[in-house]
Amino acid sequence: MQKTKLGISVGLLGAALYFLGIFSGYLVPVLLAGYILLCEENEWLRKAAVKAVSVMVAFSLMSTVVSLIPNFMNFIGYLVSMFGGSFYIAILSNLVSAVVTALNILETLLLLGLGIKALNQGTIAVPVVDKLINKYMG
Repeated sequence: MQKTKLGISVGLLGAALYFLGIFSGYLVPVLLAGYILLCEENEWLRKAAVKAVSVMVAFSLMSTVVSLIPNFMNFIGYLVSMFGGSFYIAILSNLVSAVVTALNILETLLLLGLGIKALNQGTIAVPVVDKLINKYMG
């Protein structure tokens, strides 16, 4: 079992990184990933660090894009209300809330699965993220 410079196993540090992605915001996982990229030499751990942050960013990006729909509908509603009308589509707002909630659940399950697999230095394939990591990290 390989050890990190911190004295803990590589798999445990990788798992901690994934679990921190679930339980905290961006600050701690990004700082830990930065430490790993700067100080650790294990290739699996370095890719896991990039993958953890990339998965978090990808899900945040998807949630943001989906959330633009009700923001745009609110914009139209404000324009219509300037002329005395009203515009609101409740089903669209509810649908967007359901999709964002589903994305949050999927992100949590994926990071949880990645964290569990990381204990044995394994991974779960995330095709888009893995392709980008392999392209840019070699």
